[in-house]
Amino acid sequence: MRSRATFALGLTAALTLGGCGEPDFTEAEKAMIGSLSLSELPPLPPDPTNRYAGLPAAAAFGATLFFEQRLSRDGNVSCATCHMIDRQFQDGRPLAVGVATTNRRTMPLAGVARSPWFFWDGRKDSLWAQALGPLEDAREHAGNRTAYAHFIRKEFGDRYERIFGPLPDLSGLPKNAGPLGTEAEKAAWNGMSGEQRASVDRVFANLGKAIAAFERSIVHEPTRFDRFVDAVAAGRDPEGEAALSDEEMHGLKLFIGKANCVTCHNGPRFTDDHFHNTGIPEAKGLPEDRGRETAVAQVAVDPFNCLGAFRDGGEEACGELRFMVKSGDALKRAYKTPSLRGAATRPPYMHSGQIATPDDVVDHYNTAPASPRGTSELHPLGLSEREQAALVAFLKTLAE
Repeated sequence: MRSRATFALGLTAALTLGGCGEPDFTEAEKAMIGSLSLSELPPLPPDPTNRYAGLPAAAAFGATLFFEQRLSRDGNVSCATCHMIDRQFQDGRPLAVGVATTNRRTMPLAGVARSPWFFWDGRKDSLWAQALGPLEDAREHAGNRTAYAHFIRKEFGDRYERIFGPLPDLSGLPKNAGPLGTEAEKAAWNGMSGEQRASVDRVFANLGKAIAAFERSIVHEPTRFDRFVDAVAAGRDPEGEAALSDEEMHGLKLFIGKANCVTCHNGPRFTDDHFHNTGIPEAKGLPEDRGRETAVAQVAVDPFNCLGAFRDGGEEACGELRFMVKSGDALKRAYKTPSLRGAATRPPYMHSGQIATPDDVVDHYNTAPASPRGTSELHPLGLSEREQAALVAFLKTLAE
């Protein structure tokens, strides 16, 4: 990582107040700007709950599974259906569409392996556990656990066994059975022995671990903002693709100052990975969505959570789950802070696509409406139209 002193010295030259109205920056602000560069991101740590996370063969198998449409009830839906390569591994829709339409928007996957919680509400506590959720969701892949186990044995048995070891004996098991499927599938699952269910669950968990190994390779690419910061840190005058306009510089000043965006959108990934109530309106035509408030109960009983039987490694890796906040007003309609990298080019916004454009998002934070449930953390910002436009201009530098 670069020296903060070196960066601040270079930034002093780049951000000196001139005759065109560019803002001046304090030493603390210069240090903050430096901390936002992608160059400041440390190496991705191993996942102690997934011993296959760094295995190339597992990642390759996970990539195959990620694009495999047969891992769905109708044979038309894969992970890539909603997480499209050419759309920042999301789909651009207000609500994700798999076998049916869901209640929430698809989140992009770049850098997702660094998060301690997954989905908008954090109802999964590992990347591999997250990968399992859509496979059984009736609106996404709509599959079931024994169907997946049979499919893996038939189509990918050799690849699976080279990575994870021998598959269990699946002879005599129902073709379709699972705890979250149709009533018939649930009955078939309950008719299996505990040992049979555990063996199928192990195969299912390993599918998630392979997909997670692949998803760890999906990373953020440097943007014009990063090129600007890196040029300054290297003592070069930012120019061309590394330059920021006066308006963008003003927006950067607002982002780390008056607009207070950096409170939640901080670090090289521009997210604190926490959950906040920001007064987002209910999505029309959808049932009430209570966010983190209901997710804490879901993750606590998830058999694939960090404290469950399918975690690799020791329980010391489960601090986030063991010490999570389980109740309180702060959980009501609280949703995960998304990364702002690339956000300017992936409308609409918020957990169910309630807000259409970046300008509308900034206006929402500027006016700070009351939350439909709980208490919003926002306070009116008092930004002028010019300041709001500058903030949006800066956000675009995180997507170019």
